[in-house]
Amino acid sequence: MLSIADAIDASASTLAGCTRYFRALSLTPSSEIACASEWNVTTPTNSALPLSKTGILGWRDDPIALSTSMTVASTATETIFSAGVATSITSITTPGVSFGDDALARRLARECNEYAARLASDHPGRFGSFAILPWPNADASLREIEYSLDTLKADGIGMLTNYGDKWFGDPYFAPIFEELNRRRAVIYTHPTSANCCRNLLAGIPDTAIEYGTDTSRAIARTVFSGTSQRYPDIRIIFSHAGGTMPFLIERLVNLAKTPQYAAQLPKGYLAEATKFYYDTAQASNSAAMSALRKVVPISQIVFGTDYPFRTSIDHVKGLKECGVFSARDLRAVERENPLRLLPRHRA
Repeated sequence: MLSIADAIDASASTLAGCTRYFRALSLTPSSEIACASEWNVTTPTNSALPLSKTGILGWRDDPIALSTSMTVASTATETIFSAGVATSITSITTPGVSFGDDALARRLARECNEYAARLASDHPGRFGSFAILPWPNADASLREIEYSLDTLKADGIGMLTNYGDKWFGDPYFAPIFEELNRRRAVIYTHPTSANCCRNLLAGIPDTAIEYGTDTSRAIARTVFSGTSQRYPDIRIIFSHAGGTMPFLIERLVNLAKTPQYAAQLPKGYLAEATKFYYDTAQASNSAAMSALRKVVPISQIVFGTDYPFRTSIDHVKGLKECGVFSARDLRAVERENPLRLLPRHRA
């Protein structure tokens, strides 16, 4: 099994090493708070469900090295207990499972999703999952949606902000969006580096700048392609407070008013952007939260932590001290908003 350091190094580089790791969402029964994306929901006692990375799935070449349920569970529960979290929702983050080998992608997706389901079964009430898909194989992805949501009882689907040179929201993903819209499903998204934009600045990792930018590209593509209007019943979560989107809001609002888009978006950009959910991962500060709060209502913000790169406690402290949220707002972010998306975890 790969170490966390190996996972971080491999995922920060190009696809060399092809390492996977889990992220998770959680619920707290104590007075601690936490939320989603990595995000979270809190319990009636002002606790939370953080969506954070909680373990590793690794493979190199053909063999698959799956970390044992005990290893991932111990890592996750240690974090959960330290933050007062009760339930975590796992998902696979960048670089996903597809590397040009269709059979391997299908196999990896199935094994990852079944592993996540076993984790939930072995630890009742502690885990759920957002299933990964073997995209770009559309038929296999549709089968995996059916199997994951109907048989494994996953909480939703996890996707990346781009797949090579196609961004989330592009009509290219229509088969997936049609099915998930029919199911009124949740899609959790996480940024990754696009083919165009890896390692652009020497010494500056893509996670520092590019991930926020790519999240904004995915949001823009979803709105300006018409996807958010064609599939209104999909609930979409974007990571990291929407990336740079809140700071670009004037440009995006004005773009929607141009002749190219005015007829398509008669109610404007914000009518679509405020339908999405945004987590607080690595954005639990006054500047980011103030900007996001000016763009979307409190009902659309869910707690996120980016664990293991950051902790739930970091974000709980940041959100409390940033001066943006009232106690009532924090309860919404930490509990009520995520529970609207995943009501089965209310129990």
